[in-house]
Amino acid sequence: MEVSRVRALRGPNLWSHDTAVEAIVSCTTQELDIAQLPGFEARLRARFPQLSPLQPLGNYNAAPMAQVLELAALGLQAQAGCPVTFSRTTPTLETGIFQVVVEYSEEAVGRLALELAQQLCRAALDDAPFDLAGALHQLQELDEDVRLGPSTGAIVNAAVARNIPFRRLTEGSLVTFGWGSKQRKIQAAEMDGTSAIAEAIAQDKELTKKLLDSAGVPVPHGRVAIDADDAWAAACEIGLPVVVKPKDGNQGKGVTVNVTTREQLTAGFLAAQEFRDDILVERYLPGHDFRLLVIGNKMVAAARRDPPQVVGDGQHTVRELVDQVNLDPRRGSGHATSLTKIRFDDIALASLAKQGYVAESVPPVGQRVILRNNANLSTGGSATDVTVDVHPEVAARAVAAAHMVGLDICGVDVVSESILKPLEEQNAGIVEVNAAPGLRMHLAPSFGKPRPVGEAIIAAMFAEGDDGRIPVVAVTGTNGKTTTVRLIAHLLTTSGLRTGMTNTDGVYIEGRQIDSGDCSGPRSARNVLLHPDVDAAVFETARGGMLREGLAFDRCQVAVVTNIGAGDHLGLNYITTVEDLAVLKRVIVQNVADSGVAVLNATDPAVARMAKNCSGTVTFFAADKTHPVMATHRAQGNRVVYVEDGNLVAAQGKERHEIALSQVPITRNGAIGFQVDNVMASLAAAWAVGLDWKTIALGLKTFANEADNAPGRFNVFDYKGATLIADYGHNPDAILALVQAVESMPAKRRSVVISGAGDRRDEDIRQQTEILGAAFDDVLLYQDQCQRGRADGEVVALLRQGLNGAKRTSHIDEINGEFVAIDKALARLNEGDLCLILIDQVEEALAHIARRVAEA
Repeated sequence: MEVSRVRALRGPNLWSHDTAVEAIVSCTTQELDIAQLPGFEARLRARFPQLSPLQPLGNYNAAPMAQVLELAALGLQAQAGCPVTFSRTTPTLETGIFQVVVEYSEEAVGRLALELAQQLCRAALDDAPFDLAGALHQLQELDEDVRLGPSTGAIVNAAVARNIPFRRLTEGSLVTFGWGSKQRKIQAAEMDGTSAIAEAIAQDKELTKKLLDSAGVPVPHGRVAIDADDAWAAACEIGLPVVVKPKDGNQGKGVTVNVTTREQLTAGFLAAQEFRDDILVERYLPGHDFRLLVIGNKMVAAARRDPPQVVGDGQHTVRELVDQVNLDPRRGSGHATSLTKIRFDDIALASLAKQGYVAESVPPVGQRVILRNNANLSTGGSATDVTVDVHPEVAARAVAAAHMVGLDICGVDVVSESILKPLEEQNAGIVEVNAAPGLRMHLAPSFGKPRPVGEAIIAAMFAEGDDGRIPVVAVTGTNGKTTTVRLIAHLLTTSGLRTGMTNTDGVYIEGRQIDSGDCSGPRSARNVLLHPDVDAAVFETARGGMLREGLAFDRCQVAVVTNIGAGDHLGLNYITTVEDLAVLKRVIVQNVADSGVAVLNATDPAVARMAKNCSGTVTFFAADKTHPVMATHRAQGNRVVYVEDGNLVAAQGKERHEIALSQVPITRNGAIGFQVDNVMASLAAAWAVGLDWKTIALGLKTFANEADNAPGRFNVFDYKGATLIADYGHNPDAILALVQAVESMPAKRRSVVISGAGDRRDEDIRQQTEILGAAFDDVLLYQDQCQRGRADGEVVALLRQGLNGAKRTSHIDEINGEFVAIDKALARLNEGDLCLILIDQVEEALAHIARRVAEA
């Protein structure tokens, strides 16, 4: 078995809505049925007993090794605790070649699972050992490393519950929610609106206390000490007991509390110096350690934090008791779990010594032994939810502290005997204010009720009903995609929306090109969705990008399918038939939002059938309103767009809107049929987005199909009284549509300049010139720069074969070079002639034609 072309499908794709790893798997003849491999399945299940049952696959009527790989990769992830359920193995037309797809929740984990599954299969084949426990441990460790921690994860889960899209920007905790101009960002529990100044203030504990004190918030007084002697002097000034801690520390690192002797103070000072140079000495407040979480203008959660401790049983040593506590599955070594393991280090030993114990001491039954003076969860402490117990005055002080510092999300640390009474009544106070506070103690307290703090943070960033989405229009099809994308973007821009657009020419933001080349894939679309100046987006969604990575978005508001026709690029990437192509193209229809719209070509059966795959509503378009699909859809009260009496008509029930085709320059008064189709699709998409009809009419009127606005899309030039048309048509359907368009234009003699793309089937290349041979007098065949895997001259030879027996063509030239062919065609033109130039290098060829026109 060989595994090749492993891809990560990072969005909705051909197989499912889930992210997945896809691989091409080649099996030997023996491996096409594992039942023919003596003892293999028994050895396999001995090594991985949890493997799902194997089922006969397709026409093979047997379980091939590829299916074993699929189920093993899925099962290993599931056993490692990853939330995955979907996998699939699909035979291709090539015997022994399969497409294997396995869902993942983290891409790195999915890829590793596929590798480990291969090792499992090999071990079962060779009767070699396979370390299942080690494999699962590998997956678990990697999953813990790469997945979001509990704080960020809770915020992301809250966003998903509200249908707000998210994207991780780094391998860490920087996450963006929403799209374009509506997006917001977090890093851990910190919002993008939090200022660097507020964070800096929170880090400076002495400055924080000064600000809080000036606002009337109770705080323990103290000062910075320059050395251990100065620290003792400060302690004497303040009055013992005191707390020694780094001036700008976090997570309780280097903090020593309840210091009563000079020896303790010196040790605490040295411990704090391990983390920072500036050491703070402040009054010790007796009582419990409480953390109050403030989000926006409200205290949303509170927890009492207890230091790491064990309770004696009269039998086990302190070290053994700690080991028992650390067996709790909720405790881990980092922040990925709800609790952290208690560390047995010098600080723990020092704490034991203060209580008269060593690590091997056996505490009496019921005796509490404290392992640390501070109660941070990161050092192994525990938390008890006390949200409902917080006195309103205490909550108000916490909110005031957060506002004084300027934090949107703030962890306020309070030390008091009770949280049930105002701080002033019990000699209590706020000891710290923390930016980016940990949320674990509120999400999964050791005792008490979990609090929905992730939901509270999302609610602070997005108003009720706001899902952070901008209108996204996805356009796919065989022909007309780029023109339709450009026209829809123009209509959105006319309405005042700052529009981002991707197509085969580049990436555009508000009409300005920021990237060039074929940008019809998901990477370019994701870049547009990240742009902060985008209010709406229109994406040309090509087959290649969908196959490589899936979609760039989870849902779109509008999906437009222009046509399928006879298809294009058939035979590539296991898309071999028109039906295969239609299944791929309908991916955007399957991922229309429930409140969204699919705009479908009613006259194309493959497209019309996609209606049943749309969870939103459907708008059909066709020039002929009497077409059965159109008539039925309209009779059912649904939206349709058609042509009647020289007008574009958009109708639903009694609602009817008309725009004269004479007011739509791109259609040349309705004479160019394929442009009429593109306009109907674009109009329907604009209607679906909710643009008003005056705006739509204005947008259609001001969209000119010129080389600088829609390059390579029926660009018309006048050359010495002859008509030149430059177009990027490159498949039989496009050629047929172009022929129908130019036949409506008068001409004394018609000529065409054409090459062919080598990555088409032989019959597709021949068919193009078969169509042209019946409509043009002169045909100039040229060989372009890129033969795409074809031998020199092979494409031109196929084009020549298509002209055998041509009904009209009387003159054929074969030319090497696109620009040479263009110049030769221009030299043959006379006034009143028409020349269709099927360009390959769009920008360069258009520039070349423009120069020749200008020179004339």
